[in-house]
Amino acid sequence: MRLGLNLGYQTSWTTPADHLAMAQEADRLGYSVVWTAEAYGSDSPSMLAWIAGQTERIDVGAAVMQIPARTPAMTAMTAATIDTLSGGRFRLGLGVSGPQVSEGWHGVRFAKPLARTREYVDIVKLAIARKPVAYDGEHYRLPLPDGAGKALRLGFHPPRKAVPIYLAAVGPKNLELAGEISDGWLAVFFAPDAAEESLQHIRRGREKIGAGLDGFDVCPSVPVMIGDDIAACADVIRFYAALYVGGMGSREQNFYNQLAVRMGYADEARKVQDLYLAGNHREAAEAVPQEFIERTSLIGPKERVTERIREFAAAGVTTLSVSLFVPDRDSGIENLRALAEAYEASGVAG
Repeated sequence: MRLGLNLGYQTSWTTPADHLAMAQEADRLGYSVVWTAEAYGSDSPSMLAWIAGQTERIDVGAAVMQIPARTPAMTAMTAATIDTLSGGRFRLGLGVSGPQVSEGWHGVRFAKPLARTREYVDIVKLAIARKPVAYDGEHYRLPLPDGAGKALRLGFHPPRKAVPIYLAAVGPKNLELAGEISDGWLAVFFAPDAAEESLQHIRRGREKIGAGLDGFDVCPSVPVMIGDDIAACADVIRFYAALYVGGMGSREQNFYNQLAVRMGYADEARKVQDLYLAGNHREAAEAVPQEFIERTSLIGPKERVTERIREFAAAGVTTLSVSLFVPDRDSGIENLRALAEAYEASGVAG
């Protein structure tokens, strides 16, 4: 198992310089990849290109680039460009986002997300491989059949004919699709003791292409807070958990809430959502079960974190991407170093 760093989005309390400093420290410490995210603020490829130009060895990954935000050809161009600029260090994570962002921010209908994802990945692979991009799908037709367009190929030679493609997947059908068409899974709220339920869907997808899990990257983003008081560490993560379980989507369509239900928190997930959607964000955070946070995070003293790292590795995780919940840059760098020490002490390096 390798270590990764998930920087998330740019926020009002972090600066690009903060994120760069942490990426550079992760590079120095031997972390395998640094990821950035996007929703409806900072975009991930701009951040990754900037970080790639100021790091040496660490891979740079999009977690994710939103499928409704770009045509598949534009995503292929961006991926090939960053892979070239970075010397072959780019990883392309893709996700359909949710109906609120897809339809409210990008103006793209959310219907049939699995079918659209499959076609999108097909086209991205064609383009990066420098094959003529001709595609006759339900959602994408290239070139348009009634126009002057022709099948084009990427206009330069990137360092690789393929970049690693990851899917952000939560539901069973999307997990199976990830196993079938991608090189890795970007997971969220990953609990080692419940991992097998998700991995069985990944395996089903791998079986469709005659493959197993060997070489497939299981890559959860895991919140981290190191400290002596476990309850106090969990409190730092509560608002993040409440946002996703309670407010990341509508009452009828919130994939993270549905995940919490499948993990055994049906009543608690309903309460968190009711409170969050009513605008009672603090109460929603307080309603997130302590057990849920402990199962899906790395919190507590460094010795406890070391043991938990072993549990994630034993559950099949191949890249443990940590998401730091820290107030400033210095604390972030300190946590990166402590995590590297815990990782080394765990004996799971691979």
